[in-house]
Amino acid sequence: MAVLSYNEILPKSVIEYNGEPYEVLSSHIFRMQQRKPVNQTRLRHLVTGKVTEISFHQNESVTEADVNRMNAVYLYTNRGESWFAEAGKPSNRFSFPEDAVHDKIQWLTQNAPVEVLTYNEKPITVSIPVKVDLEVVEAPPAIKGDTATGGNKAVKLKTGASVNVPLFINAGDIIRINTDEGSYVERVSKA
Repeated sequence: MAVLSYNEILPKSVIEYNGEPYEVLSSHIFRMQQRKPVNQTRLRHLVTGKVTEISFHQNESVTEADVNRMNAVYLYTNRGESWFAEAGKPSNRFSFPEDAVHDKIQWLTQNAPVEVLTYNEKPITVSIPVKVDLEVVEAPPAIKGDTATGGNKAVKLKTGASVNVPLFINAGDIIRINTDEGSYVERVSKA
C-alpha cells in the first residue's frame, strides 16, 4: 500500500480514509490568495455508496486501499439479496443486499460476467460493464406519423428495467444501454 500525498489523490483511485475504503470521484487542487493549496475531493464509500466531500491540506497524506478485483457471475436476486459466484468456482458464492447493488443489477441477466472489488478478502461492491446489450420485451406500438428523430417512449427490458428509447424500437429488438447513465445508446439488431 502506497502513501499518497494530498496532490496524488486523483479520480478513480481508491484510498483508505478513517479505516474505510473510498473511491475518489473528483479532485480539484486550488489555492485561495496567500493560503496553502488544498485538494477538494468527492469520495464514494465503497461499501455503503455514500458520497462525501473532504478537503485534504498540503501536510496531509492517505494510504491507498488494498482493493483486489475478482471475476464473478451474477446468479439471481431473491428475498432482498443479490447472489454472485466466483468465475470458475461456482461453490464460492456470496451476496449483497439488493438495495446496495440495485442500480447495477437492473442491467444484468442471469450468468452475466461482473467484476467484484474485495477489501480485506471480503467482497464489497460490484463493477459492471459500461455498455450492455439487452432485449426489449415490451414496447408500445409505433403510431403512423411518428418520426425517427422526434419523441421517445418507455420500453421494458428482459431484466425488468425500463428505459426511454426512440419511437422506432419494437419488442424483440436488441438495444445497447449505457449502464452509468441508464440510457439508450443504439439498436444492435432488429427483431
